Amino acid sequence: MQPTTETILHALSHIIYPELNKDLVTLNLIEDLAISENKVSFNFILTSPNNPFKKSLEKACIDTIHNFIDKSVEVKVNFVIHAKPAEIKKATKKLANIKNIIAISSGKGGVGKSTVASNLAVALAQMNYKVGLLDADIYGPSLPKMFHAENHPVQFEKIDDKDILVPIEKYGVKLLSIGFFIKAVDAMVWRGPMASSALKQLINDANWGDLDFMLIDLPPGTSDIHLTMVQEVAVTGAIIVSTPQEVALADVVKGISMFRVKNVNVPILGLVENMSWFTPAELPDNKYYIFGKDGCKRLSDEYKIPLLGQIPLVQSICESGDNGDPVALDKTTIVGAAFHDIAKKLIEQLESRNTTLPPTQKVQIKS
Repeated sequence: MQPTTETILHALSHIIYPELNKDLVTLNLIEDLAISENKVSFNFILTSPNNPFKKSLEKACIDTIHNFIDKSVEVKVNFVIHAKPAEIKKATKKLANIKNIIAISSGKGGVGKSTVASNLAVALAQMNYKVGLLDADIYGPSLPKMFHAENHPVQFEKIDDKDILVPIEKYGVKLLSIGFFIKAVDAMVWRGPMASSALKQLINDANWGDLDFMLIDLPPGTSDIHLTMVQEVAVTGAIIVSTPQEVALADVVKGISMFRVKNVNVPILGLVENMSWFTPAELPDNKYYIFGKDGCKRLSDEYKIPLLGQIPLVQSICESGDNGDPVALDKTTIVGAAFHDIAKKLIEQLESRNTTLPPTQKVQIKS
C-alpha cells in the first residue's frame, strides 16, 4: 500500500501516549508529516528532552506504520521539544507533570531498601532525568542522613494563597522527608491515621514540578502507608528489595501478593537483591555468599518478575550512606556501576510496561 497522509495518521492514531491515555493524533503530537514515494518523516512533539519513552515511542511509530501500511516504508521520526499542546495542558492537574511514580518496597526491614532508593534516584539524575524522591518511611526516615540533609530547614512558598512545601535539591534529586519535620532522636510513635495524613501532605502539598520519575521509599512490610499511597497516586510500578536469605524472601512473597491483589493491581517492575555477596577490599575478586546465593534470582524465575540487579555487600556502601554521599555518584566503582545498571534496566522495564499495559488507576475504597 502506498503511504498517504490519511493512512499514516490513521495508523498513528492507534498509539496511546503513556502519560495521558490518549492517542498521538488526538493529542496533536504529530507535525510536519512529509511523504516522498516510499519514505515517511514527521515531527513528534515532546515536552521534555529527557522523556524516558522516546525509544519505545519511536519503535511504536515505526512498527505501527509497517503493520498498517507496508513493511517496506522507510520511517523517520524527528523528536522536537515544544511547549505543551492544548490537550496536554487541559489534562494537567496535581501530580500530572510526574511521568512515572515508582514505589520502592521491601518485605522486611534491614535489607537496604532506602539505600537502593537513594542510589537509584541519584543514578537516574546522573542520566539527566528529572527525579524526585519521597521518603514515605514515616516511622524511620533515613533519607535525610543519606543525603546529608538532616538539619535542612523546611521551606514553603505561597501558591494560590496556600503554603506549599518546597523539596530540597541535592545531587540533582528533589527530596522530601518527614525527617525534615522532626529531630533525629525523636521516636516516630504515630497511629495509622496520623502517619497517613503526613504522607498525604508530602505528596499533595508540595511543589514537585516536572519530573520524569518520582521514587517513593515505603516503610518495610505492608501497612496503612502502602494503602494510602495507592489511594493518593496512580503508581506506575513497584520495585521490591530483598537480601538473598530465605527469611527475607518469605516476606517478599507477601509484598508481591499485596501489589498484585485485584483492587491494587500495581505492576511489579523488578526485584533488586542487596547484600548478594561480600567482597573484602583487600580481595576484590573474591565473593563470599554469607546470606545465601541467588535467592532473588530463584524468586524472579518462580514469579516471572525481572531481576533488575544484584548489589554486593562492601564497606563503601555503609560509609557513603553515613556520610551523605550516595555511592552511585561514582559509577566507576563496582557498586556505583551496579546501581547505574539497575537504573538502565528499570527504564527498559518501564518502556515495556507503558507500551503494553494501561495506566495504573488509583485504588478506590468503597465503604
